[in-house]
Amino acid sequence: MLAGFLLLIFLAQCVWLGAHSSHDIDDAFRVAEGLRQWHGMGVAGTPFGWPNADAKPHGNRAFTPDGYDPNHSPGWYLIAAAPILLCPATVDRDSAPYWEWLQRAPFLAFGVLLGASVWYVARRLYGNAGGYIALALYCFSPQLIRCSSLWFEQPETGAAWGTFGAVFTAIAVTHTLYAPREVVLWNWRRILLLGLSLALAVGSQFSLWILVPAALGFMLYLAPERRGAAVAIWTSSCAFALLLLYTAYFFRPWPFWQGIRHASFLDLTWHAYAMPGAYREMARQLSQSGPALVVAVPIALAVYVAWSRSRYFGNTAPLLASIVLLALALGNPHYPGEGFRLIAVPFLFVFVGGICADLIETRQRSVVTACICGLLSANALWNLWELARVGGR
Repeated sequence: MLAGFLLLIFLAQCVWLGAHSSHDIDDAFRVAEGLRQWHGMGVAGTPFGWPNADAKPHGNRAFTPDGYDPNHSPGWYLIAAAPILLCPATVDRDSAPYWEWLQRAPFLAFGVLLGASVWYVARRLYGNAGGYIALALYCFSPQLIRCSSLWFEQPETGAAWGTFGAVFTAIAVTHTLYAPREVVLWNWRRILLLGLSLALAVGSQFSLWILVPAALGFMLYLAPERRGAAVAIWTSSCAFALLLLYTAYFFRPWPFWQGIRHASFLDLTWHAYAMPGAYREMARQLSQSGPALVVAVPIALAVYVAWSRSRYFGNTAPLLASIVLLALALGNPHYPGEGFRLIAVPFLFVFVGGICADLIETRQRSVVTACICGLLSANALWNLWELARVGGR
C-alpha cells in the first residue's frame, strides 16, 4: 500500500507537469508516423509509404539522408500512436482536451511500471527498507518525471523499463535453473518476459542491443553448472525478441532488413573519454535525476569499496549495469547518450537502496535511518518546490 501510494504521488507529479507543458513538434511527428503505419500507409521511421525520401517530413528527428530513423524501430512510433486510435474520428483533434494526454499515456504507464519494478526488485534483494528507499528516490526524480510526462525530454521510459526488466529477468530466470524441473519448459513465462524486455529496449533504442550479450553474461556467471540450460533459455528469449521486433515492421521483410541495415547500433566518440569537461557534464546531468544522488552515490560507492560485507552480487549487479550504461553515455555526447544516462538512473537507485539497507542493519541503525529519512525528505521537498514553481510561471 505504501509503494502504491508513492507511485500515485509520482503519477500526480507527472500529470501536474504535463498539464503545464506545451505541444512539441517532435511529439506530433512521432504520433503521425505511428498513425501512418497503423492505418496501413507505410512503415514508421522509414521512407516506405512516402513518394520519395525527400518528401518525408522529418521534423526535428535525426534521420539518415535516405529517410531512415537510425535509432528507433517502428515499435517506438506505434506505441506512441496506439492510444490515439481510441479517439473517435469525429472528434476535432486540435481542440480535444484529452488529445495530448493520449500521446503521453504510454510513457506515463511506462514510468509507473518502471517505478513498480524498481520497488519490486529492490525489495526482493534487500528487504522492505531497500525497496522503499529505492522507490522514494525514483518517485521524486525530476528527470524521470520530465521524461514520463514528455516535458522537453525524449520518451525513454519504455527503453528504461525494457533495460531494467531484461537485466533482472535474466538474473531471476537463472536462479531457477537449479530447481529439479525441466527448466526450459518450466520457465516459459520468464522466457517470454525476457524476450519482451529485450524487444522493448532494443526497439526503443537500437544501441541497447548490448543487453543481449550482457544478459547472457549474467546467466553464465550465475549458473556455471547449468550453462547449457542458460544458453537455451537465452536463445529462446532472443528468438522471441527478434519476432517481436519483426512484428513492429508488420511482417514486411524488406523494410525490416533496410531498417536494421540503417540502424546505428553503437557509435562511440572515443576522444570524449579524455575530455574532463565530458565528466563534469555527466555529473551535472546526473544531478538532475535528484539532488539526493549527489550525496548518496559517492557515499554508497565509498561504503561499497571500504566495506566487504556490501560487496555481494545483489549490490554489484546494479552497480555494474549503471557503470556500463554511463560509460556508453560518456562516449555518446548527444543522442543516444541522453538515453543511456536516463536508463542508468534506476540501477543507481537500486544500488543506493541496497547499500542503505546494509547500513541500517549495523549497530548505528538509528543514526543511519535518521540520515536516510532526512535525505529522502529533503529530496522530495525540493522536487515538489520546483514543481510548484513550474505551476506559478
